[in-house]
Amino acid sequence: MMTETPRQETRLRTATLNPRHPHDFDLRPDGPQLAALAQDLGLLALRKLRFAGTLAAEGSSDWRLEAELGATVTQPCVVTLEPVSTRIDQPVLRRFLAHMPEPEAGSEIEMPEDDSLEPLGAVIDLEAVMAEALALALPLYPRKGEAELGEAVFAEPGVTPMTDEDTKPFAGLAALKSKLDDKD
Repeated sequence: MMTETPRQETRLRTATLNPRHPHDFDLRPDGPQLAALAQDLGLLALRKLRFAGTLAAEGSSDWRLEAELGATVTQPCVVTLEPVSTRIDQPVLRRFLAHMPEPEAGSEIEMPEDDSLEPLGAVIDLEAVMAEALALALPLYPRKGEAELGEAVFAEPGVTPMTDEDTKPFAGLAALKSKLDDKD
């Protein structure tokens, strides 16, 4: 008989965290949690998700999360819509700052150069960090093997179909140059 491991606390109140002792975590969502996350992210399947690491004090009021994200995801191929499985293994770093750096006065607001910075709130939600890290790690255009996007050619009967090559800006010039070269 298998014993069930106790569920680990994933919403950590920053006021109760001990800055002298790092908080280790090892999240391994179960079947229903995996299915819900897969649906939220538009995946066909999600299995073997693990998010493990440490949350430790950094300075007097900030926190640093360092973790490893591992997952096997199945997404539809962008060309054929067939299932494509991808293994994701990558480090995750988040720095929760009590005082976020202010943008320069009069300047446009841009994305900060350091994308690991997060504002420190009353709670650090490990599941939310895991879901965000997974969403950012997903392949944008999963492709099955050597799947190629074919060229569709449509035209009315009796009309020469226009191809993708014909729509390129310099296709006409290339044809004209070819005709001129042939006359020489």
